[in-house]
Amino acid sequence: KTFDVAAFEHGVRLWTIVLEISVMMAQFPSKEIAQLSYDYRTLGLGFANIGGLLMSAGIAYDSREGRAIAGAISAVMTGTSYATSAEMAGELGPFPEYIANREAMLRVVRNHARAARGETSGYEQLAIAPVALDIAAIAQKDLAVAASRAWDDALAMGKDFGFRNAQATVIAPTGTI
Repeated sequence: KTFDVAAFEHGVRLWTIVLEISVMMAQFPSKEIAQLSYDYRTLGLGFANIGGLLMSAGIAYDSREGRAIAGAISAVMTGTSYATSAEMAGELGPFPEYIANREAMLRVVRNHARAARGETSGYEQLAIAPVALDIAAIAQKDLAVAASRAWDDALAMGKDFGFRNAQATVIAPTGTI
């Protein structure tokens, strides 16, 4: 009934690197889509079966704890992926369109970091405040700590190096795959 945070973070780092490599190896339906993929180096890291995880732990999907756990796992995945992206940018350079998007991207990362820390105010340039991570509802405290740490790391490294990828994660809508 515990989530292996360290193993998950390791897997996210590995898959972020694999997906970054795949940008240059992928086949695209048009030259325009290929060019956008090269200019922004978008990735599509995601997860599946979070419902199975919650069920095996005896936690209801639509419970406060279930939502908080799903939010924390999402925060760890995306924050760790962006931290890895920033680390790669330190070695390989940021995505080609990064400079034109630097301030907006750092603002988005700062807002995600605030949400992962459970903050309810201080968001930048948002018409509607996001739902902050409900840290108190997460029994597994290392998961909550990892969520905020991932985004703090992404922000710190992103300020220094930029990001290799404009988009790191995606969650497919139900029924599309």
